[in-house]
Amino acid sequence: MRNLITDVAGLRVGHATDMALASGVTALVFDAPAVASIAIGGGAPGTRDTSLLEPGMTVETVDALVLSGGSAFGLDSMGGVQSWLREQGRGFPVRDMRVPIVPGAILFDLLNGGNKAWGRHSPYRDLGYEAAATAGLDFALGSVGAGAGATLVDVKGGLGSASAVTPKGFTVGAMVAVNAIGSALVGPGPHFWAAPYERDGEFGGRGWPGVMPDLSRSPVKGVEPENTTIAIVATDAALTRAQAKRIAMMAQDGMARTLRPAHAAFDGDLVMSASTARHMVEPEAADLLDIGVLAADCLARAIARAIFEARALEFPGALPAWRDLFG
Repeated sequence: MRNLITDVAGLRVGHATDMALASGVTALVFDAPAVASIAIGGGAPGTRDTSLLEPGMTVETVDALVLSGGSAFGLDSMGGVQSWLREQGRGFPVRDMRVPIVPGAILFDLLNGGNKAWGRHSPYRDLGYEAAATAGLDFALGSVGAGAGATLVDVKGGLGSASAVTPKGFTVGAMVAVNAIGSALVGPGPHFWAAPYERDGEFGGRGWPGVMPDLSRSPVKGVEPENTTIAIVATDAALTRAQAKRIAMMAQDGMARTLRPAHAAFDGDLVMSASTARHMVEPEAADLLDIGVLAADCLARAIARAIFEARALEFPGALPAWRDLFG
């Protein structure tokens, strides 16, 4: 177990990072078309082709899912992933043509100090292509890919991942780019709201603070749509699209447990879910419950890992990383 979403058999992950741009793209590429769905909790999402992830839509499977920086400009990244998949002969068949199906979501990182003067066309299509072309089983966490330019109200955000196995042996994983309107920390100290879900000291083993701070006010960046935490959860259990939708909804609880606040009108918090159907046993109702619970837990852990592994951007006035403040 890598404690990454790639512990779920049948998928790979790649990053493309441009630190001068202070942004990047993360692509999750399936080995074979996969069932997927989505749950949107925030009021200002930015997405491409996610309407087809709803139950009842004609195209039942996807070839990849993408997380990207760049706000609406980052929607070009899905086209880059699509270009790479087309070169591999992948895609939904329409007579003698194949159309790769690549839904994705973006976060806002345009005001983080990076050089966004890219000219006529944004670099995100090329970054998407690079992310797909380099996808593998091992990938970095922190200030990479879609998390390269991500921030919270108090510390640098980033890209995180975690995995777990249900009692019946179904693997569940989560991957997230954390660019939250608020904080993942309990007050001004080093403790994460995700502390109860931590495994093997994966984000420092600090636990809860000895004394809880005053939580009567929740600090936020502001009331502009400049924030989004975008995530993917996956399992090797065979799911219908309706079941995948329910898993995405349950996984949203992991975001609510670990970010304060979450799902505001000013952010685009969302979770995409996917099934690679690699497990040989058909999941029962109790298995689906276990998968949903672990999806939320893994997402909570992945959010904390994103911040724990992040590094500060090298620009004047950049937010410090968690490690800069707490070691």
